[in-house]
Amino acid sequence: MPGEILAARPLPASIGARERLVVALDVSRADTARELVDRIGEAAGVYKIGLQLFTAEGPRLVQELVGSGRKVFLDLKLHDIPNTVSHAVKSAAALGVSMLTVHAAGGSDVLRAAVEAADGRLSLLAVTVLTSFSDSDLREIGVRDTTPDQVLRLTALAQETGCAGIVTSPRETALVRKSFGPGLIIVNPGMRPAGASKDDQERTATPAEAIRAGASYIVVGRPITKADDPAKAAREIVLEMERALLKS
Repeated sequence: MPGEILAARPLPASIGARERLVVALDVSRADTARELVDRIGEAAGVYKIGLQLFTAEGPRLVQELVGSGRKVFLDLKLHDIPNTVSHAVKSAAALGVSMLTVHAAGGSDVLRAAVEAADGRLSLLAVTVLTSFSDSDLREIGVRDTTPDQVLRLTALAQETGCAGIVTSPRETALVRKSFGPGLIIVNPGMRPAGASKDDQERTATPAEAIRAGASYIVVGRPITKADDPAKAAREIVLEMERALLKS
């Protein structure tokens, strides 16, 4: 159903690998996004709209996809003062999206304001450390912790403030799952099937590796959207995930 809140791992047996696959619509035109959604169809369960597409086309496309029965992950990585974030979350909830991101680095006041504004109408996900970051990038902005330590610190903050889950790289997923248990949504971006280019992602893994580590959902962009047959590429990733689920 449009606007349905996505559950945390462990998921019900009826929620399979297809529903766990999020396709990133990282394009700049609504017609390009529509074509991709038409071509991929039901091969994936969720479609992600991020800053690139949302800035170019605004909320109308989000409403269109939600209205067509698609689950939409609105990846805006909100990072502002609590009042501003609160109003943005309310606007996103009114669009009927299933998931929305806010930066955990905004602090507890921002996260609590976001959770209160969401009011259970969407799954609020706290972004921990971007997948393009390394330890040296953290040091550059004054963070002395290692990447895993920073992820754990921000995950604890997200859980304490009532967020439904987090976004982190698959490299930290097993550690987060072990530390925080099954009741937390973990979304892994930056997925790269075996043999695919890393592009601008620093901390990557294959879909199977992410699922075995405990990811609830994985986000795949270019390996699907740039494929000659995006639906076939999505189905192949789902098959890889299914095999991993059987072994987990």
